[in-house]
Amino acid sequence: MLRHLLVPLDGSPLAEAVLPAVGALAARFRARVTLLHVLETAAPETIHGQPHLTDPARAQAYLARLAHHPQLAGCVVDVHVHATTEPEVAASVVTHAEELGADLIALATHGARTLRSFLFGRIALRALQRGTTPILLVRPVSAAATAFQCRTILVPLDGTSSHEPSVPMAAEIGKAFGAAVALVAVVPTVTTLTGPQAATASLLPSATRAVLDLAEQQIAAYLQEMADTVRARGVAVRSAVTRGDPVAALLEAATTQQADLVVMATHGKGPLEAFWSGSLTPKVMEALESPLLLVRAGPNTPSTLRAH
Repeated sequence: MLRHLLVPLDGSPLAEAVLPAVGALAARFRARVTLLHVLETAAPETIHGQPHLTDPARAQAYLARLAHHPQLAGCVVDVHVHATTEPEVAASVVTHAEELGADLIALATHGARTLRSFLFGRIALRALQRGTTPILLVRPVSAAATAFQCRTILVPLDGTSSHEPSVPMAAEIGKAFGAAVALVAVVPTVTTLTGPQAATASLLPSATRAVLDLAEQQIAAYLQEMADTVRARGVAVRSAVTRGDPVAALLEAATTQQADLVVMATHGKGPLEAFWSGSLTPKVMEALESPLLLVRAGPNTPSTLRAH
């Protein structure tokens, strides 16, 4: 599934914190790695306290040095400098992923100009809006890269088929690493409903509570079906339904499950649209400490859960 990994780098040590995960994935899948630097129009003089790479020759030398990084030992590594300055680095990264046939874009969340600009669609959500290339986000704890371990993979599901593309991706990675997959779904409580549903709950609390209890039973059965598909691939799997606020519950699940990686399907909505529509992705991106792999969601068709 993962044959070619594209790694955009800006020249900062924080951006390089993605290399342990890239090296581990490349080794397990025998994937080729391409290190990419895109020259930016009107680039800042420094980035994260380091001189910004604005000269093609310096950028080429930088990538060539990183190609021999210990974390990439044994991997087939190519380097590419996009020497023509680009006003929008995110768009250029997406174009390179398409042209090179990359199966995954991997980068650190501090790899853009600022964490905030990145979180609000600078590369990840924009890439998923334009294409289908999955995005791996690694949040560097410090400039020093640490070893990447993958023992438990958390997969949030909501009972709709649109979020199911994350399941085969998690299963393939789980099989490659010998990791367990933990499927989790969150059903709100009456007090954590929002929008029109909250208004309905305030008028009909007992009826709403009964509907939510039924939804919990249905989604538990759905998770079992999804677990069977993972188990059929020879991967250990467990599932759980939690109640409460979706974002808080998912973050708590990542902690209690000791997730080394979270795989989540998303429609890649823009920042304002995502927040107003209640999309979890930007909120989870902002708070999650574990590496996050975003997979493009499929069409929102009737799911196995709706068939019950």
